Amino acid sequence: MKETSFIEQNKKKWNRFEQVYESQSQDPEELSDLYMDITDDLSYAQTFYRRRTVRVYLNQLAQKVFTDVHKQKGESFKKFISVWKVSLPLEIYRSRKNLLFALVAFIIYALIGAVTTHLDPNFASVVLGQGYVDVTNENIANLNPLAIYEDDDQLAMFINITTNNLKVAFLTFFVGFFFTLGTHMLMFYNGVMLGTFQYFFHTKGLLVTSFLGIWIHGSFEISAIVLAGGAGITAGNGLLFPKSYTRIQSLQLSTKRGLKIMLSLVPFIIAAGFLESFVTANYQILPDWSKWAIIIFSFALILFFYVFYPIYVARKYPELVYQEPVENFKPKTTFRFDKIRSVGDIIADSFRMYRLQFKKFTKIIFLIVFPLVIAAVWLQDINHYDLQQKQYWYDWSAQLELMIGYGYHNLQDVFMVVVWTFIFALMLTAVLWSVNTIGEEFSWKSFFAFVGKRLLGIWLANIFLMLLIMTLPSWGLMLAVSVMPFFMLNGAVAGLDDEKFGVRFKRGFKYSAQHYGKSLLVLLILIGLTVIMMQPIAFVFSIHDGWSNEPMVRDVLDMVADFTKRIAQIYTDDYMFWANVLRQLVYVLFMLFLLPLLFITMSFGYYSELEKTEANGLKNAFKKFGKRSRTKETSVDFE
Repeated sequence: MKETSFIEQNKKKWNRFEQVYESQSQDPEELSDLYMDITDDLSYAQTFYRRRTVRVYLNQLAQKVFTDVHKQKGESFKKFISVWKVSLPLEIYRSRKNLLFALVAFIIYALIGAVTTHLDPNFASVVLGQGYVDVTNENIANLNPLAIYEDDDQLAMFINITTNNLKVAFLTFFVGFFFTLGTHMLMFYNGVMLGTFQYFFHTKGLLVTSFLGIWIHGSFEISAIVLAGGAGITAGNGLLFPKSYTRIQSLQLSTKRGLKIMLSLVPFIIAAGFLESFVTANYQILPDWSKWAIIIFSFALILFFYVFYPIYVARKYPELVYQEPVENFKPKTTFRFDKIRSVGDIIADSFRMYRLQFKKFTKIIFLIVFPLVIAAVWLQDINHYDLQQKQYWYDWSAQLELMIGYGYHNLQDVFMVVVWTFIFALMLTAVLWSVNTIGEEFSWKSFFAFVGKRLLGIWLANIFLMLLIMTLPSWGLMLAVSVMPFFMLNGAVAGLDDEKFGVRFKRGFKYSAQHYGKSLLVLLILIGLTVIMMQPIAFVFSIHDGWSNEPMVRDVLDMVADFTKRIAQIYTDDYMFWANVLRQLVYVLFMLFLLPLLFITMSFGYYSELEKTEANGLKNAFKKFGKRSRTKETSVDFE
């Protein structure tokens, strides 16, 4: 039946349905009959007129009734209680092995701190800081060993302590994404500090006194750190052990599970801040029995909620324990390169391409590029050994300048800048090869053939962008962002275009200029995303005035680097050097993981400009013109 005949035959019925549905006095029987007819007509239209307006119109009519009938009610308080009574305890039970592992690991780290302090009493000064040890010794002499917890403004103390505890707990969780390594580093840091702290008071004959004072709030605070570590391990294990999912899918599921456990800790962290500010601060006037009561009750509450109650719920609902969540994973694995993309399309497709080709280009980057980077950085560290003995104001800025050499302190720096241009060109080549061979299996032969044909051209085309970046100080790069888009697509054109090099070289400047606005916006978005992603690990405003100075915002890297300095002090006078080497390793890893995303956006920018110029997609569309059926879809519609 022709579409016009179909509409003419049924339009009165459809108009009647709209009138009955909109009227105040609906006839349920008539409405039900009309609805059944509408759904039958919709099925017919979906079969024969799928690309026609009538199908959309009928779908909207049917959806009106369906949406009203199945309208989802707002979340009730009862639902909220159900989450805490059933869903959350089950998640805790499912993660019980990770939580137990975190507890055992934390106890081992605390024992390391205690044993090391027993063997070397000066270790307390290394871990806790000489200033803290001196103040505590003075407080012990004044018969008030925990005076450091006293503060006249208890409300401000409560806000500061609670904010800091929340930050530490969530950092412990979020850094678990890095193959759980970050979580273990933070637990090690806090565990060693705890063991050292308690043994330090034991050496002063004040173990029980310190225990009764510290664990009033520590029962919640330390438990929260351990449980946050377990939640971080739960999240990170999704990346390490994906089972039947892809690693990204597995990470999504495990992150949801870990985050649920993390959110359950918030009340306990707030309670710990309250106890530390208003109870621990008055520990001297409290009788010992009340301290024991608070500590025992706090631990009992933690054990009940995170051990006994989850076991009870798991036994009550055994069918729910291993129920797998139903997730809608529908990754798009194909890309049309013959289309003009908006900025949003470029960003979205770049993330998808990054995920799909991640194994391909990272295999090259970590087997070839990473050793070259480590060698280059080590040579620069030796070259600037004296400069690596300092704590810098903007640490990431100074370290990048020293690693790459664009501080131009000596002739080696000039040489290393040239070396780095080849390293970046090799990274870009690896990414462009993975884009160019999407859908194909990994092949070293294919990659090296691509390198032989394109590496030199990519390096020459990309040298303008590299020199712009490497001849300016770090603060100048912020101003250069507006100039970079003029060279952004040069390397992608050199790597992906099939013309002779001279033509590719000219096209690179032409396409970069045409794509300027989009390149600038994409660059700003990626810079913003990078800054956001870096915050838990290396906060951009982590500013230092000196090696012992507390930064404005303390991040994980500050904590670990500070701990490294204190440990290195025991064995060498060059402790700052090793702390800076640790920072460099983190910055290198960030660079190796984030730059490929930028390179992929360049490739999509090239394809977008190629389509504007060549219109290959439009030409293919014209070839299909007139081949489509007017009444039903054919294979042409899906090409």
